[in-house]
Amino acid sequence: MKVNDKYLNFYYETMGEIDEPVIDPKKTALLLVDLQNEFVLRDFGEALEYKAAGEWDRWIPFHDRLDNIVVPNNKKLLDFFRANKMAVTYGRIACLREDGEDRSPVQKSEGWNNMLMPVDSYSAQMIDELAPMKNEIVVNKTTDSVCNGTNYLTLLRFMGIETVVVTGIVTDQCVACTVRDLADAGLKVICVEDACAAGSMELHDAELKIMNVIYCNVMSTDDTIQLISRNLQ
Repeated sequence: MKVNDKYLNFYYETMGEIDEPVIDPKKTALLLVDLQNEFVLRDFGEALEYKAAGEWDRWIPFHDRLDNIVVPNNKKLLDFFRANKMAVTYGRIACLREDGEDRSPVQKSEGWNNMLMPVDSYSAQMIDELAPMKNEIVVNKTTDSVCNGTNYLTLLRFMGIETVVVTGIVTDQCVACTVRDLADAGLKVICVEDACAAGSMELHDAELKIMNVIYCNVMSTDDTIQLISRNLQ
């Protein structure tokens, strides 16, 4: 399999082709990261804060990518996984205490990462288009990684999952932390490049280039579906 030149990093630039990931659909899970009302909606949450602070213009490309590319591709992946009775999981930022004292220090810190989203709040819910269905696992996290500080890895092990297809926001923070932790735990990881977004395309592309081949296979939505489809029985 040829590595996408866009995401070919220094360590592998002379390698040529790599082996195509070996996928067992019965042991593969989809993981949607942080596609929540707080971050995705244009008329709620962070978007309103950006508008009030006079920073909205800076964030329009991010929201355009979410609306036009990321959300539709996540829905496409969701529909595919559900139609083929494959595991669907979610990781979302949500604290158990109203005052947020159970959050990790990084999520209590001042600045962009300071998020107070109690578990039952509207802010914490996944957007309607991508809302979980019955029997789909939702893991609440107060850390960047879905794996760190949660029982997510234990759940995957109990279900016999070997490969995780990761999507969501933002690519260079919660998505990247999760991909690395999954890889370190011995799981195969596919990070779906057109189902993720970062604050800027520069950050998005740079993070995917860093992670590709080392921690995950960076693939498109269509290529991911085609890869899994070839292994369906």
